[in-house]
Amino acid sequence: MQIKNNTILITGGGSGIGRALAEEFHAEGNEVIIAGRRKELLDETVAANPGMKFAVLDIGDGDSIISFAAQLQADFPALNVVIHNAGIMKTESLLRGDLTDAEETIATNLLGPIRLTAALLPALLSQKHAVIMTVTSGLAFVPLALNPTYSASKAAIHSYTQSLRYQLKDTAVQVLELVPPYTKTALTGERQANDPTAMPLEDFIAEAMNILRTSPEAVEICVERVKAQRFADSTGDYDSFYTKFNDLMVAVRGQPK
Repeated sequence: MQIKNNTILITGGGSGIGRALAEEFHAEGNEVIIAGRRKELLDETVAANPGMKFAVLDIGDGDSIISFAAQLQADFPALNVVIHNAGIMKTESLLRGDLTDAEETIATNLLGPIRLTAALLPALLSQKHAVIMTVTSGLAFVPLALNPTYSASKAAIHSYTQSLRYQLKDTAVQVLELVPPYTKTALTGERQANDPTAMPLEDFIAEAMNILRTSPEAVEICVERVKAQRFADSTGDYDSFYTKFNDLMVAVRGQPK
């Protein structure tokens, strides 16, 4: 991926990893458009980064995606990079049988990126150089039982990304996957944002950006912190990692109610 001279859309760009990526790419001189549901967060981010643009988008609403994509292409015809970062992560008790959180998670984390890719792909294919980057998670490879649908949605996006990369291999669209570890953001609330066991956001972004700069042909962006989880299956450590990881998280957070 080229780091400069892009027009970049980042969903979920008003906070957390999305905002941090937006600010890094903006500082490199790229034209950056952030999108998200909460206008107040988008306003705050743009105010802190003069020249950055924003657009409100409910990524879980299929009809909104169609109109959003049409307007985006009209306003930014040079758009050549899309970073699918928007997502929600909710604790679920599968014993309750309530599918509300599961269905919202799938609409946001899985259908949202698929729908937005479909809507923007013709425009991206017309560019000389283009990138689609999905943001998955270490939980795509070793799931967290407290967040079953989130973990499943990220595993599905990993699979979808691989298929998309294969189908676009003879085009000018590069397909990348960014795989964050457990990171200090407010994705699940203030506990995560202040958890000393989570990777500091600034460290994650610095390492990920360094990989993008120094390894332009890399298709999976994995910082060192996530590699044990990402490759647990191939190293033969999956069962041990899964059990220890899930037991630890239940001890810290408790069983879902």
